[in-house]
Amino acid sequence: MTAHKPGDPTTLNRLYGRSQGRPLRKSQQELVETLLPQIAVPEDGTVTAQRLFGEDVPLHFEIGFGGGEHLADRANMLPNHGFIGCEPFVNGVASALTHVRDLGLTNVRLHMGDALSVLERIPDGALSFVYLLHPDPWPKGRHAKRRMMNDGPLAMIAAKLRPGGEFRFSTDHPIYLRHALMTMRRHTADFEWLVDGPQSWQNRPGGWCETRYEAKARKQGHEVWYFRYQRV
Repeated sequence: MTAHKPGDPTTLNRLYGRSQGRPLRKSQQELVETLLPQIAVPEDGTVTAQRLFGEDVPLHFEIGFGGGEHLADRANMLPNHGFIGCEPFVNGVASALTHVRDLGLTNVRLHMGDALSVLERIPDGALSFVYLLHPDPWPKGRHAKRRMMNDGPLAMIAAKLRPGGEFRFSTDHPIYLRHALMTMRRHTADFEWLVDGPQSWQNRPGGWCETRYEAKARKQGHEVWYFRYQRV
């Protein structure tokens, strides 16, 4: 991701890394070819709940949804809310499409690509929730500018959240954790940390399911941290 000026939402990140891993199974490829076009976020124009779902429902936005477990669980839990999920990795998109099909979800829209290219087209104050769960840590110092938890993306997230809306973030990587907390300290005018002692960041909050990446991290003996921030 490119460098940016602190607090400048117009100077944002770009995607790095692979877009596909192992070959898709035939059933997954069919979902990408048939279901994805039906529920894909439009490639241009303003992105609103009315445009995507036909009504002004509360709107959720997940950045890098991985295998789609959290996105599908939340959408299934809140059928009267609309969910936008963005993921550049085609294998993750195929997994999310499987969840959408199996659960019969009609309140999910997906974008295979850069989340920020969609986020910037959402009107300010339109989102109720934004999720960034276990993002790529880019642990080397020279790659810190590629992290999603940086000033440009955070300024845009703040702009798109309604007052009282919530930004949820989690990681199991200590380097990313320190970087994220230092960055969030520069955004106290935008976000209030919803915290009540260590249990707030040591225990997964209710309504927040475990993802495959979190399960893998725990299996490897990693500690996982959870953060909730409210838009001021």
